[in-house]
Amino acid sequence: MTKLALTFDAEHPDYPHGPPEQCGQILDALAAAGARATFFVQGRWARAQPALARRIADDGHLVGLHCHSHVPYLWFTDTGVAADLSTGRQAVPDACGVDPAPWFRFPYGRGADDPRLVGLVRDAGFENIHWNVDPRDWDPCMGADDVVEAVLAAAGGGGVVLLHIWPAATAAALPTLLARLPAHGVDLVTVAGIDPADRAGLALAPTRPTLAECDVH
Repeated sequence: MTKLALTFDAEHPDYPHGPPEQCGQILDALAAAGARATFFVQGRWARAQPALARRIADDGHLVGLHCHSHVPYLWFTDTGVAADLSTGRQAVPDACGVDPAPWFRFPYGRGADDPRLVGLVRDAGFENIHWNVDPRDWDPCMGADDVVEAVLAAAGGGGVVLLHIWPAATAAALPTLLARLPAHGVDLVTVAGIDPADRAGLALAPTRPTLAECDVH
């Protein structure tokens, strides 16, 4: 069977399109299917939603760090990167009860192919996890059916799927997606179940545009 990791970026505590209930719906769907996923948790989000952050860990999902501020790391000096990593690494365990190391994802994926930033992240004890499947759930034009079909179309190749906790389409798509994936010969794993060499190769995948580039309002 092909190994596929569903990953969710838990971010933006004040994001207008993502009430906290949607994260709960995602966790409910995963629990109903007996599936385990990987959640890259932003420190600022964890502090704003500690009960949900704790539930992610308590439900048995793998927890990684998704920075603290969600500012693209390309905008930071070395000192700024170190400070954001340090703050996030404190905030996430405070809420989740688990250390997110060594799993990490750059804000917007930007920096995954930058040797300076990858080195700084590695020096802090983290491995960046990129993706090779992006169903664009962050795009407000994408509906639940669109997200399902985009993931299924790429599922046969395995790898890592980029999803988010805040789009309504993601919470709506997940029950159907989880029900249909087994027919595609997919073994759902966390990113820890993806071969390290394959994880490293994902850094070459496209990055997600920033919100400004997406023109999200």
